[in-house]
Amino acid sequence: FRTMAGKVKWVTDIEKSVLINNFEKRGWIQVAENEDWNFYWMSVQTIRNVFSVETGYRLSDDQIVNHFPNHYELTRKDLMVKNIKRYRKELEKEGSPLAEKDENGKYIYLDFVPVTFMLPADYNLFVEEFRKNPSSTWIMKPCGKAQGKGIFLINKLSQIKKWSRDSKTSSFVSQSSKEAYVISLYINNPLLIGGKKFDLRLYVLVSTYRPLRCYMYKLGFCRFCTVKYTPSTSELDNMFVHLTNVAIQKHGDDYNHIHGGKWTVSNLRLYLESTRGKEVTNKLFDEIHWIIVQSLKAVAPVMNNDKHCFECYGYDIIIDDKLKPWLIEVNASPSLTSSTANDRILKYNLINDTLNIAVPNGEIPDCKWNKSPPKEVLGNYEVLYDEEMAQSDGPERDLRTRSGQSTGAKGSRARDLGKPVLTTWK
Repeated sequence: FRTMAGKVKWVTDIEKSVLINNFEKRGWIQVAENEDWNFYWMSVQTIRNVFSVETGYRLSDDQIVNHFPNHYELTRKDLMVKNIKRYRKELEKEGSPLAEKDENGKYIYLDFVPVTFMLPADYNLFVEEFRKNPSSTWIMKPCGKAQGKGIFLINKLSQIKKWSRDSKTSSFVSQSSKEAYVISLYINNPLLIGGKKFDLRLYVLVSTYRPLRCYMYKLGFCRFCTVKYTPSTSELDNMFVHLTNVAIQKHGDDYNHIHGGKWTVSNLRLYLESTRGKEVTNKLFDEIHWIIVQSLKAVAPVMNNDKHCFECYGYDIIIDDKLKPWLIEVNASPSLTSSTANDRILKYNLINDTLNIAVPNGEIPDCKWNKSPPKEVLGNYEVLYDEEMAQSDGPERDLRTRSGQSTGAKGSRARDLGKPVLTTWK
């Protein structure tokens, strides 16, 4: 490992794992097999500094970094929603079948984010929507924070006004006078297992946005709340009921330090196949893959697709009791610290497999290569979407896959036709 100060320390595999687990605290670590390596794992703030106009720093061809310069177009909660809304409108304007709506004006295929407004800018629009269903519950989140910080639930307009007063803001007019929040319709009918709410943390690696090429990591996990779920308004303030973030749940009295309140995705699949059936389970995961690809397509046109960059995102997905998946947010720096033994193994493998795709065979990095690694280096990753391969079929292929005619990432068969069909994910 080479630090920012230029000091080199040769480490054992165990020491290397410990360093990687704590890289977020160190800000900028260069992973080195020898002195020719120029692979940096940087914090989000360091990336901003490297690509800022004032710095004037230029990366050479043998330097690659783990964030895109304006990754926040996807990973800031407000910008993610803004870009998805823009994407839907553009498809609608083009007359794309993907933007089809039902008789109530809802998107049939692109309805995968809860109704969301930005505060304070969209306060009046929010009030108008709130009054259509005054018994609804909404969740407020600061746009630029993580780990559940600053999140709370409301079910009365007076609570919004109290939040505004507590923040020493007298009106909702000035955006600059207040930290920006998003307010989203709360998914109050989540799928429960053992009476508890959970969400999915899935890892997605993007090697290039134009053309879009992304990979799904097969070893994601579910994060469970420690307290049984209730939609009762008396429990709106109990974050152990509503928020799955480990940073919050680990402080609960019922937190289990052995399994960390986590299930593997494979365990979730087995549970759903045994309780809901294999076909329904396959359809659910197809829809999750669809959501991820469409969210990446939504930001691709505005993303600064620098040739030196790749990114591993942490996707948070919630499944409701009708087995409909919802995209909650996307994390630019998903936690790589481990809270359990299984966590440590998963994240060690995640980092290892990510590096093998970013720098195949441990060779000196070269940002000019075509970023399409051989299949044998993918490890636990699988190709989720390759735009170059998908362009030949156009949006009709996307629609065919979204309608449930294929199995998604595996792409082995069409369930309803019984014939081999290529999916949109590859």
